[in-house]
Amino acid sequence: MSEKYTRQQVVDSVPQKGFFGNPKGLFTLFFTEFWERFSYYGMRAILVFYMYYEISDGGLGLDQTTALSIMSIYGSLVYMSGIIGGWLADRIFGTSKAVFYGGILIMLGHIALAIPGNLALFFVSMVLIVLGTGLLKPNVSSVVGEIYADNDDRRDAGFSIFYMGINMGGFLAPLIVGTVGMRISFHLGFSIAAVGMFIGLVIFVLTKKKNLGLAGTIVPNPLLPSERKKTILIFSISTLIIAAAVAIGIPTGLLTFDSFVAIVGIFGIMIPIAYFTVMYRSKKTTEVERSHLLAYIPLFIASVMFWAIQEQGSTILAAYADKRTNLEFAGITISPAWFQSLNPLFIITLAPVFAWLWVKLGNKQPSIPKKFSLGLLFAGLSFLVILLPVYFGGPTALVNPLWLVLSYFIVVLGELCLSPVGLSATTKLAPAAFSAQTMSLWFLSNAAAQAINAQLVKFYTVENEMMYFGIIGGTSIVLSILLFVFAPRIQGFMKGVR
Repeated sequence: MSEKYTRQQVVDSVPQKGFFGNPKGLFTLFFTEFWERFSYYGMRAILVFYMYYEISDGGLGLDQTTALSIMSIYGSLVYMSGIIGGWLADRIFGTSKAVFYGGILIMLGHIALAIPGNLALFFVSMVLIVLGTGLLKPNVSSVVGEIYADNDDRRDAGFSIFYMGINMGGFLAPLIVGTVGMRISFHLGFSIAAVGMFIGLVIFVLTKKKNLGLAGTIVPNPLLPSERKKTILIFSISTLIIAAAVAIGIPTGLLTFDSFVAIVGIFGIMIPIAYFTVMYRSKKTTEVERSHLLAYIPLFIASVMFWAIQEQGSTILAAYADKRTNLEFAGITISPAWFQSLNPLFIITLAPVFAWLWVKLGNKQPSIPKKFSLGLLFAGLSFLVILLPVYFGGPTALVNPLWLVLSYFIVVLGELCLSPVGLSATTKLAPAAFSAQTMSLWFLSNAAAQAINAQLVKFYTVENEMMYFGIIGGTSIVLSILLFVFAPRIQGFMKGVR
């Protein structure tokens, strides 16, 4: 199928005007992703509380450290499953079908959470949402790249608009799902998340044909008949091995929660290394593309450090909001879930400012590596800010919620320097034969970060708060300086990509 259409023919099949001066397909992708993120972030805003609240309060009654670790592992697996999603799209059914199948699995996962139940149903929902998000998330971003010609100047702006869709969903979800979940019932909150995903699926199915044309339908690197049998065999054997390991490991006590966290942590680091190696050594990767991959490695490492801090907004900082923050403010009782809306709110407000700034600066804007180093600097500062109220008020006093607001605000400045830029750089630096899979690799930086977090959160206690935030924040700032110093070298490997 990849032989039938050229890149340009795919672009020509998409109506090129129609959504804020961008291709019409951006409308479909914007709202599909908006509702998918609404459902995901809505669920996530209450999930950690659902896990550690007592059974009498409607929760599962797990201890807080375990809940924080599960939350990180969950996040890691969601992004790790993007590899499977990217591979299936690249080799078997294309990105459009991957988005559709993913949406269905996510919806079923939220329905499983909505059924008042037990730990078993909770883990079933986790598996469904992990697989569904892995199919949908990297592939919907890949289709955004497909609707623009390679030399189209609107591409970065298009990704910024798309990023706004993600964050509008992420902003509304904690306010709606969070309020219902925390004040009425967790399960009713999860039901709203399921309805959100259903709406996203309906929009995608109804507008796809008219707005996306051929985008998402091409399989760039289809399996050859000879490879098909081998692939089915590998998948079958892998499934049997995993099933056997679980069946033997749980009753014998070899597979405990801690050993599972450790295994995911190892995978989180080993899979990206294996990925880079395979792409770099592939006969389908050209010499220039190899140079691009070398430039991509330090960006990937910076991204891991950044997300390790940013993603603690829904774990450590969520628990901090619940237990350490004064939730009576200006006559309002704040729900701890509402803090999850801050990150997307600041992004919606500031994304247009950053988009305008990069356009205004034109050729004078910082290079991609320098933007990444700024991202790390802000991430580090966001953790150092949390130190101040502890330093001045001691570990027992309830903290003014504005300190948390400030921390979320600073990390967003970093996110806007790194995340949309990283998405765009990934589509530019990806080897042609591995386009969707390289997008999965970008999301793997988040998987690696959260796999590391699953171990880090175990060190967090109220007593060693200062040390916890200080060491992680300081490390990020040191890495930021190193990246800034080496930015010109990295830029050289990009061979003209800016």
